[in-house]
Amino acid sequence: LNTKKQAPTVNSNCCSFEDYKLTTEWLLNQTSHRPKVAVICGSGLGLLANAVNNRQSFRYEDIPNFPVSTIPGHEGCLVFGTIKDQCCVFMQGRVHLYEGYSLCKVTFPVRIFKLLGVETLVVTNASGGICQDYKVGDIMVIKDHINLPGFAGQHPLCGPNDERFGVRFPCMSDAYSKDLRRLALDISSEMGCSDFVREGVYCMVSGPNFETIAEARMLQVLGCDAVGMSTVPEVTVAKHCGIRVFGLSLITNKVSLDYSREEMVNHEDVLLTGKMRAEFLQKLVATLIIRCNHQEQ
Repeated sequence: LNTKKQAPTVNSNCCSFEDYKLTTEWLLNQTSHRPKVAVICGSGLGLLANAVNNRQSFRYEDIPNFPVSTIPGHEGCLVFGTIKDQCCVFMQGRVHLYEGYSLCKVTFPVRIFKLLGVETLVVTNASGGICQDYKVGDIMVIKDHINLPGFAGQHPLCGPNDERFGVRFPCMSDAYSKDLRRLALDISSEMGCSDFVREGVYCMVSGPNFETIAEARMLQVLGCDAVGMSTVPEVTVAKHCGIRVFGLSLITNKVSLDYSREEMVNHEDVLLTGKMRAEFLQKLVATLIIRCNHQEQ
C-alpha cells in the first residue's frame, strides 16, 4: 500500500491568479475608467446602471474568462462610468450557483474588481420577505447574513488560499459596513422613504426552487428576515479581499409560512417589483456612491 500523503486535488473549476490577471489587464486596456466603487445588480435591478455618465459597456461574453448570465432580468453587461466625480463599475446581472457555475466563477468578478482597484462593493438582490412586518416593495439594508450553502461545504473560499487576495481565515462578523448602512438609512430618511426601508438579516439558499413552507418556517426560527439565492458568495470574497461592502435586498414577495395560503411566487412578479422600485433604488444607490467617498472604511 502506498501510505504517502498526497495534497488534496484542486477543483478543476477553480480560477487561477493568471485568469484574474488576464481579465483585469484586458479591461484596463479597453477602458480608461479606474473604478473605486462596484455595484452588482440583482434580478430586475439592472436599471441602477442608468445613472452613470461617460458610459462604456462590455458584454460578459466578450470579456475573457468572465461568466455569462443565463437568467431573465440579468442583462449581462459590465458598465463603466462616473456618477458626479466618482468612477464606478456596474454588473448588470450576476451568475448563480444554481446555473451550474462553480462558486469560483460566481465570485470571479469580485476578484477582478479588487485588481481593478475597487474599494467599495454595493450588492443588490431580489429576495423573499420572511419577517412578517415586511411588505412587497420594501427595501432591506443587509446588516448580516446566513450562508446555508456554506454550512454544507459550498463555500467560495474552499480550496487553497491565495494570500495575494486575503488571509486563510477571514473574519465575517463585520461583513457589512456599519458606516455605509448608517449612511443609507440617513439618505432614505432625507428622501422621506424611511417607512419602507428596513434593516435585517439575509439568508442564502442555493435554489433554483423557491422555499417550501417547512423550509421557510425553519429560516424564520433561525432569525432570517429575507431569503434569496445569491449575494453571500460575492460578499464573502469581497470581505476576504479587504473590500468594504454594502448590501440591499428588494423584497419582491412574501414567503409563505402558512399552508392555507394559495398564492404562488414566480420570477415574473420579482421582475415587476424591481421596476416598481427602480427610481428610488437608483437614487439611493447613486447618492450612496457620491457620498461614500467621505466615509471611513
